[in-house]
Amino acid sequence: MDKLFTPVKVGDTTLHNRIVMAPMTRSRATVGDTADALTAKYYQQRASAGLIITEGSQISVQGQGYLFTPGIYNDEQVKGWELSTKAVHDAGGKIYVQLWHVGRISHPSLQKDGQLPVSSVPVKAQNATCYARNENGEPGPVPVPTPRALSIAEIQDVVQDYVRAAKNAIRAGFDGVEIHAANGYLLEQFINGGLNVRTDQYGGINPENRLRFVLEVTDAISQSIGAEKTGIRLAPFGRLFDMHAFEGEEETWLLLADKLSKRSLAYVHLSDQKTLGEQAIPDGFIDTFRAAYSGTLIVAGGFDKSRAESYLQQGKTDLIGFGRPYIANPDLAERLANDWPLNEVNRATMYGGDETGYTDYPFWSDTPGNTE
Repeated sequence: MDKLFTPVKVGDTTLHNRIVMAPMTRSRATVGDTADALTAKYYQQRASAGLIITEGSQISVQGQGYLFTPGIYNDEQVKGWELSTKAVHDAGGKIYVQLWHVGRISHPSLQKDGQLPVSSVPVKAQNATCYARNENGEPGPVPVPTPRALSIAEIQDVVQDYVRAAKNAIRAGFDGVEIHAANGYLLEQFINGGLNVRTDQYGGINPENRLRFVLEVTDAISQSIGAEKTGIRLAPFGRLFDMHAFEGEEETWLLLADKLSKRSLAYVHLSDQKTLGEQAIPDGFIDTFRAAYSGTLIVAGGFDKSRAESYLQQGKTDLIGFGRPYIANPDLAERLANDWPLNEVNRATMYGGDETGYTDYPFWSDTPGNTE
């Protein structure tokens, strides 16, 4: 049997295969930024994945950078997510929620009382937009402003926002949480040495300082819900949202790998941004990271079945994340197992809208003329 379809234990959860549905923003939470019955149907359809990681779910009002994304910071949002966790569990699946704070990739129209978004430093992300309301109140891409820098006291407040969101996730029935520390959002805005030039204990030349925030978040969540229910997503060498190369970049990521090894997390999840049109993780780095990190590893970014199986057989990773193929193929695991062809993604319906391009993609067995 292909290794892709063998069981694996992640934290305190046993998965029936090594296929992970990677987190993807879909922008369907139109009422109260709350996941609803349609969200639950979407995830239940994909429950044959070994593990589902939800779209990013903002940990606070401050953490939101896109309209219609589901939060996890109030009781109504917890109740909304309960629909999804029950639906996935009823279908035999496992599901983690991704905890999200966008940092500077936001807009005052999304912030409480029209405040500026926050970041490690007051530096604007060049050529970056979020999804907010323009001056006419219409939703759409809006250039991000220059943010303000978080104070040390505010950093500790954000840590507590993460903790509250993680506890809410367990209340909502999730099997665990994934800390979003990738893709140019808040935690990476502290990790990146090309951006974070703070002069206090949370920034500057010393990578220990730039890693302090993400490790404080990781430790606080682990202590509140258990390290075995806590995963984290990283994008080494990521360039999304105006992240830049910096001196000691590889050393920073390997230092983080070493520190995370000591924390007995459920997993570390590496995201290769090549399929997003950005720089790929350099050749050989995943092997280097693997050697530095002793825990369970997920790698995502442009995989097909053959390449996924090769990575697993070579020991480069323990699980494989699939992103966009899961948009159009709710039964992706079965399609991969049986070498059935895949549906194509309709890019026009990836973000926002109703069930069209969300829950109406056909299963193989529902397509006329297909037989197993």
